[in-house]
Amino acid sequence: QKCHKNTLILIRVIVDPSGYEAAAKHFSAGDLEVNLSGRSFMVTGANSGIGKATAQEIANRGGTVHMVCRNKDRAEAARNEIVEQSKNQNVHVHIVDMSSARQVWEFAQSFSQNNKIHVLINNAGCMVNQRELTDEGLEKNFATNTVGTYILTTALIPALKKAEGPRVVTVSSGGMLTQKLNVDDLQSEKGTFDGTMAYAQNKRQQVILTERWASLHKEIHFSSMHPGWADTPAVQSSMPSFHAKMQGKLRTEAMGADTVLWLAVSPAAAKQPSGLFFQDRKAVATHLPLASSRSTPQEEEKLLAVLEEFAQKYKP
Repeated sequence: QKCHKNTLILIRVIVDPSGYEAAAKHFSAGDLEVNLSGRSFMVTGANSGIGKATAQEIANRGGTVHMVCRNKDRAEAARNEIVEQSKNQNVHVHIVDMSSARQVWEFAQSFSQNNKIHVLINNAGCMVNQRELTDEGLEKNFATNTVGTYILTTALIPALKKAEGPRVVTVSSGGMLTQKLNVDDLQSEKGTFDGTMAYAQNKRQQVILTERWASLHKEIHFSSMHPGWADTPAVQSSMPSFHAKMQGKLRTEAMGADTVLWLAVSPAAAKQPSGLFFQDRKAVATHLPLASSRSTPQEEEKLLAVLEEFAQKYKP
């Protein structure tokens, strides 16, 4: 309970939801005035919230959008809205359950053979509050947020390297600031299960992966980011008490998507060093002052080794 309370305090104090207006005064309006025709973007979790808002903005600018979603009906409905608003027919739906390692592999392999990709946006996220296992025996938050993201990204790296100006943007969360990487309990098996903590731990893992990928694959621009606390269906369903308390103070989905879009499309973002963590179009620290949340290189190596082991285990 104490941890949970600390997370909410952190969310309110460090990642002030109303800070967007202040930050936006310093945005360069021209950064997003880009023509994306001929560029291909994959957005996971694209049928609602920040993912959908991002997909819409890319389509509005002429980009080809590949929406990776779990629910066919919701995905098709979202696609129709995006096409109607953007008048851009190059919006495609792919049905994939990001918590299934094998499905993610199969999709990434067939996609790479048939399509080009310039930008991958890892946005799909999961926060289940009861400890649940997938059919493959992995804890569901970890399977979706970390293993799924790891497999999709690593499987698409060869295709990304063939593209001009490739980028990978991973939607993390400021909640990760509460967490130090815990490689000894990646699947939340010890102690009482707390979905918010498991999610924040996964988001820390994503930031570490982004840093590692950036150092391994210099040809691709990697970034992770905190979208701010936005009023999305995901926040509403997974954090109902937080959502109720913050009513009227949360960001809109478009505000949450702004930095995702900026990182994915703007020439300004590509000039930033690869591997950084952003909030409101600015690179920000990945640790709070005086926090003991830093991991050792050995712990980070172990995370990568475990993820690679899972990836190989489920590779078709």
